[in-house]
Amino acid sequence: MGRTLVRAITEAGGVRLSGALERPGAPALGQDAGLLAGLPALGVVVTDDINTAFADADGIIDFTAPEATRAFAACAAEKGLIHIIGTTGLAEADFAAISDAGRTAVVVQSGNMSLGVNLLAALVKRAAAALGPEFDIEIVEMHHRHKVDAPSGTALLLGQAAAQGRGIDLGAHSARGRNGHTGARRTGDIGFASLRGGSVIGDHTVTFAGSGERIELTHRAEDRGLFAVGAVKAALWARGRPPGVYSMADVLGIAD
Repeated sequence: MGRTLVRAITEAGGVRLSGALERPGAPALGQDAGLLAGLPALGVVVTDDINTAFADADGIIDFTAPEATRAFAACAAEKGLIHIIGTTGLAEADFAAISDAGRTAVVVQSGNMSLGVNLLAALVKRAAAALGPEFDIEIVEMHHRHKVDAPSGTALLLGQAAAQGRGIDLGAHSARGRNGHTGARRTGDIGFASLRGGSVIGDHTVTFAGSGERIELTHRAEDRGLFAVGAVKAALWARGRPPGVYSMADVLGIAD
């Protein structure tokens, strides 16, 4: 994803790459970020030092891991940087750190940075509100074999949209695993199923299952570059905004 971001940044207008950060011991350390991304040299050397990477930056685009995202949020808050967060697998403590950073930094956080997924979430919210609890909601997602968190951040984003449409708390109405003799489905639950295999970038389907009929809303990501393009769009949108935590729905102008 880092290489994809480098390419997206070089192809977009109004932005430039000022630093590239990797974990300690990573093979890319000391190499030119442009060459790693299959581009001409950009004169930006990959480092594992956060202060060096962000010394000349106006913002951080972050598709990493929760621990790193918390550190970046603290850095963004201290320096007043824009922080674009595409990291998934975030827990309550991570969201708390992001919220704290939003007091002094402009933060855009989303489980998915693509235009299509965020439009899908808006449709899911409307459908959940219109159809009512007599329609069961199930969310199925599939990703490549190397993905470490489940359900995906996108599945949770879609589940939250469905819960908002129903006016319920997702945490209290969430079924995330079924095995053995589970009994009948609990009315009002939003179910999640996670599939892993091969090189799948990301498939998500939200099913509204009623008596005698089903409605299925699906998004399939065919190119990882769409997430990078969305993240760069978010960074450009965020510049000059007041501090706060925003979503891609805000960036796209479809927030309620």
